[in-house]
Amino acid sequence: IAPLLVMTATAFLILLLDLCPPRGRKNHLGLVGIAGIVAVLFVTLSLWGGNDSAFGGMVVLDNFSLFFNLIICCATALVLLLSMDYLRRRGIESGEYYILVCFAALGMMLMASAADLVVIFLALELMSLSLYVLAGFFRAELSAGESSMKYFLLGAFAGGFFLYGIALLYGATGTTNLDRIAAALGRGGPVKDPLLFIGMGFLLVGFGFKISAAPFHMWAPDVYEGAPTSVTALIATGSKAAAFAALLRTLLGAMKVAQPDWTLLLWGMAVLTMTVGNVVAIAQSNLKRMLAYSSVAHVGYMLVGVVAGGAQGTGGVLFYLLVYTFTTAGAFGVILLLERAGAEAVAL
Repeated sequence: IAPLLVMTATAFLILLLDLCPPRGRKNHLGLVGIAGIVAVLFVTLSLWGGNDSAFGGMVVLDNFSLFFNLIICCATALVLLLSMDYLRRRGIESGEYYILVCFAALGMMLMASAADLVVIFLALELMSLSLYVLAGFFRAELSAGESSMKYFLLGAFAGGFFLYGIALLYGATGTTNLDRIAAALGRGGPVKDPLLFIGMGFLLVGFGFKISAAPFHMWAPDVYEGAPTSVTALIATGSKAAAFAALLRTLLGAMKVAQPDWTLLLWGMAVLTMTVGNVVAIAQSNLKRMLAYSSVAHVGYMLVGVVAGGAQGTGGVLFYLLVYTFTTAGAFGVILLLERAGAEAVAL
């Protein structure tokens, strides 16, 4: 858990430095955050090739989690770089912003390393609670408060589905550990248990919300539009990478035996997501809303890789996420550069 510990230390260091002078400028906190992320990257690369688990198999160290650490760290570093000038220009420069971004990144990294459904849920909540606050960081703007509240309410609702799905899977298999769930299903006992299918469906509702897959994407356009542009970039990149890491580990690891059952459901979700994302984006007159539907469409393409399964399908999703992270962060960076007179250049 060395990368997680370094990120935690970085967040707490920023928390302490926020109490010290200078009071007016907070750019140095962003630089500290970036330095911490560089340290996390070095630690991650030094652990490459490792294969271990801790805390009773609840957290694992493997190349899969380390690869997602790289994606999440790159996304967070780009967001911090975009944020420093942006926050000062908008007059909302605050130490809390950098602290919450680091805690959100910590939740994302823990989610990628989790091998237990309870740990996935805890990481999901750590990430989500930070993003809920960041989405409403424009305290004086009505649209920001609306987007934050909508994100929170729908996120809490989806989190309830996810937690109920965990409870049902525990009832069907007697464990929340992903490896033990795979072993229980491999023995053929609970494969036809209705609790397993209902629990799996509830988990997909929770994951579908976090990756903004149709029909669970309704929050995305409003949150993307109302949140600060730099926060929108983090939601569009890091949070999706973390959610896909947990989704891949759950479906293609723990529930590989039940693949014929969830493949059809995920296939339909992928088709609907690609269609809705691409078609509705055409009618948008706001760049951030258009990019929101674009991200929905991209999720549909990535779901195709999940449905394909196997080494090639998983590898395709990982490569897509890596490229998607940099291109999406670049797109939101262009929006920041196009600002004029304090107003965001988002009207087409």
